[in-house]
Amino acid sequence: MTSAPAPHPDALRLLFLGDVIGEPGRKAISVLLPLLKEELAIDFVVINGENAAGGRGITPKIAISLMRSGGAVITTGDHIWDQKEIIPFFADEPRLLRPINYPTNAPGQGSIVLETRKGRVGVINLQGRTFMKEGMENPFTTIEPVVEAMRAETPVILVDFHAEATSEKVAMGWHLDGRVSVVVGTHTHVPTADERILPKGTAFQCDAGMCGPTHSIIGSEVEPVLKRFLTAMPTKFGMGSGPVQLNGLLTDIDPTTGKALAVQRLSRVWHP
Repeated sequence: MTSAPAPHPDALRLLFLGDVIGEPGRKAISVLLPLLKEELAIDFVVINGENAAGGRGITPKIAISLMRSGGAVITTGDHIWDQKEIIPFFADEPRLLRPINYPTNAPGQGSIVLETRKGRVGVINLQGRTFMKEGMENPFTTIEPVVEAMRAETPVILVDFHAEATSEKVAMGWHLDGRVSVVVGTHTHVPTADERILPKGTAFQCDAGMCGPTHSIIGSEVEPVLKRFLTAMPTKFGMGSGPVQLNGLLTDIDPTTGKALAVQRLSRVWHP
């Protein structure tokens, strides 16, 4: 378990939580997040919920539950369409995002700006293309006008870059350095030890990790995954078991300039 220092004076403290994996991840968030918000004086929470429904996609009921637990915005990724009932929900809930570089005729939106007691916070959901599904627009060019327009509303901007390749994630961090407050990667479910503040003031981590069961292979039941590796045959993956890890990135941000002042990995374990 890691602890965090008191926030910088007048800083906006933002917590990002990595991919929520099924019921174990949801339950851990419902128990731990309200406690973390109080303990760490967190002002704003973003949760990646794209695996929250049994490990694949998200439902309206689950999105609402994550928000009631304390999430201000729910980001997603390549599994966003796996639960079909989520598609009409986008028309009613702007705080649920899908990657902004889907074709323009896709349901939903990929960015939002919300008010907090310390000023406005913008969130952008973006998806990589390397080793990912085809049909996505170039994330590096798609995000340019979105960031420019959002900076007219607020300098405090978080980007969830849902991508497979570490090189693509690192490149995005450098691409947006000084123009957004945080670039944090999701999708691979394993927290990386590269959190840092880039030279122009953007906090970066290649992957935030997951909120899911520790006795697992990136959240899924061990034996079926091993079977697929051993036999190359299709197998159905269930949820892992045991204690639940809650991984995230905690960032203190200057609300006036949008620059990151401090950044730290957050890791907690919940024993059901």
